[in-house]
This record gives sequence, C-alpha cells and structure tokens, in this order.
Amino acid sequence: MKQKIMFDLDDTLIYCNKYFHFILDQFSDEMTTWYSSAGVTRANILEKQSEIDVERIQVQGFKSEHFPQSFVDTYRYFKNITGRAGSSLEEEKLWKLGQSVYELEVEPYPLMEETLDSLARGGHELHLYTGGDSLIQHKKIAHMKLERYFQDRIYVRQHKNTAALEEILTDGRFERGNTWMIGNSVRTDVLPALQCGINAVYLKQEAEWTYNVIPIDAKPIGAFFTLNALPQIPPAINDYLYKQA
Repeated sequence: MKQKIMFDLDDTLIYCNKYFHFILDQFSDEMTTWYSSAGVTRANILEKQSEIDVERIQVQGFKSEHFPQSFVDTYRYFKNITGRAGSSLEEEKLWKLGQSVYELEVEPYPLMEETLDSLARGGHELHLYTGGDSLIQHKKIAHMKLERYFQDRIYVRQHKNTAALEEILTDGRFERGNTWMIGNSVRTDVLPALQCGINAVYLKQEAEWTYNVIPIDAKPIGAFFTLNALPQIPPAINDYLYKQA
C-alpha cells in the first residue's frame, strides 16, 4: 500500500549536531580563556549557553540568529556576574563564530540515498519537513540534491511543532493512517506526529541536542518504532504493512 513518508532533515538525513558541537568547543575554549580566572568553568559556560539558546528557540523558533546570539548573551551574562570588562570586538568575534556553523559543508548520514531510493522504488511518496531558516535549509537541500526525491513536497517552518504539522497534514489532505513522520527529535518530530494521529519513527541518534530530548507522553494511534539507522526504515515499514494486510 502506498504511504506518504515525511522525513526530517537535520540529524535524520544529514549531519547537524556534530557541527554545532564543533563550534561550541571553540566558543567554550575562548570563553574559558577570558573567564577561568574568575572561577568560571567550561561546564558553566556550556550549561548557560544551552539554557539561553533553548529559551530563545521556544520564543522565536528556529531563526538562524538564535545560535550566535546565544554566544553573545552568554558572554554578557558572565561579564556581568564577574565584573570583567567586555568589548564590542569580543562580542563581534563570538557572533561571527556562531554564524560560521551555517557555512560548514553538510554531509549525509550513511546510506541516505539507498534508503530513499528503496522507499521510492516501493511506490511510496516522499516528503521533507524541516525546521529552520528557509534560505539555510534550502541551501542544504540543494547541496544534497534532495529535490530528486521530494520534488515540491518540501516544507520549511520556523516553528516546528504540532500546530505546524497539523497545518501541513490538513492543507495536503493527508490520509493519516497511511502517513509517517521520521525524525530524530522527540520534541519536534515524534510527539507532533503522535499528537496528529500519524505513524512515527523515532530515529534515535547519539549525543542528541538537549532541546530534542523530552518524555514521550502521547500514545500512538498507528505504528511507532524506535530505530537507530536509516537503512532500518524500509524493512520496518514494509514489515508493518505486511502485517496489516
């Protein structure tokens, strides 16, 4: 039976978190150089940055500015509590460092193309649903040449939540029993899918971003699988459909 299968992009089809961790390491190194003499540790810096970043996302959504601004806000926080003199040049340096994460070249997860090819050959209709800045996300999509799989079935939203998914499903007149959401985020992929009454695959990744990790407190109406790699998806869906036939 033909299914509509919706994929998340970042850390589902392509790597994302590891690039943010790479930049965060540079940020914490710089901040430690400036503030360690005041007793501020690397752990203190990363904890405060994460807290500020998550708060900003919950209000503003996935605007590209949230990450570099969290660097500047963290810098200002420790400047104020330690009394260390700051400067606009240091703030500018941190902003540019945070912004540089969007300039790093992206790469696919292992067997991404083979997974999408398998599902397409099986007659399924593939959709892409991602959160973030539209220009940045479409740049990634073009770089990976993902239009060949998703064509015009690509949705980019600044706020990726249950309301956004519900709007896509309603506007597209998706048959929910035959629709799947596949992603690595419990917050923005799994829970919205379950709350909207569609099938869900939690593609669990190592070293997940704190923002994405929350309890799964919704009961599935249809299928719900937890998998660890893209190549596991086609056989899991096919096996489920076989059992339902």
